[in-house]
Amino acid sequence: MSSSSAKKLIKIDVCADTVCPWCFVGKKNLEKAIASSNDRYDFEIKWHPYMLDPNAPKEGIGKDKYYLNRFGTRSIQMESRMTEIFKGLGMDYDTTGLTGNTLDSHRLIYFAGTQGFDKQHKLVEELSSGYFTQGKFIGDKEFLVESAKKVGVEGAAEFLEDPNNGLKEVKEDLKRYSGQVTGVPHYTINGKHQLSGGQPPETFLRAFQTAASG
Repeated sequence: MSSSSAKKLIKIDVCADTVCPWCFVGKKNLEKAIASSNDRYDFEIKWHPYMLDPNAPKEGIGKDKYYLNRFGTRSIQMESRMTEIFKGLGMDYDTTGLTGNTLDSHRLIYFAGTQGFDKQHKLVEELSSGYFTQGKFIGDKEFLVESAKKVGVEGAAEFLEDPNNGLKEVKEDLKRYSGQVTGVPHYTINGKHQLSGGQPPETFLRAFQTAASG
């Protein structure tokens, strides 16, 4: 996302978890807003970790069982609603497969960012698409490495091999960014304008205009 003196730069810091469906919905709507306004602005998007359930098992647990345990019968209505929302975005909401701890995915997203925010953004897309629409397990190292390769992130397998790689940086990011928010997705635009939730494209567009004029 190149910079140009003719355009104002919009920097967007996104706090999100890789198992949060609203975060994926928000990403899609953000991209729609960017696509309709990139003739006016340049964009720099940086992803930051958030962990909805830091105690989720690393080995994984069936999505249906996990959601039922955590949300009770409300999980059925939540699933139905997300199915409709995803359908409206042209995607199938897949609740098969496992869910679990997201720390490794956040370490990988951090690592991708060291090779460029464009790669980081594309990696978030691969991980989200796999987890939410293809029943992939967010804790599966093979899935993580495969997603990294698809977007040109080099050295992912070696990086993930050592559980300490990126751990300090993720923990610092969690404290610095996610520690200030109560839910995700959360967006900070140009360091001061705040948005939360799976906002529609129009809301992002208004936020871009406000940020650019400030």
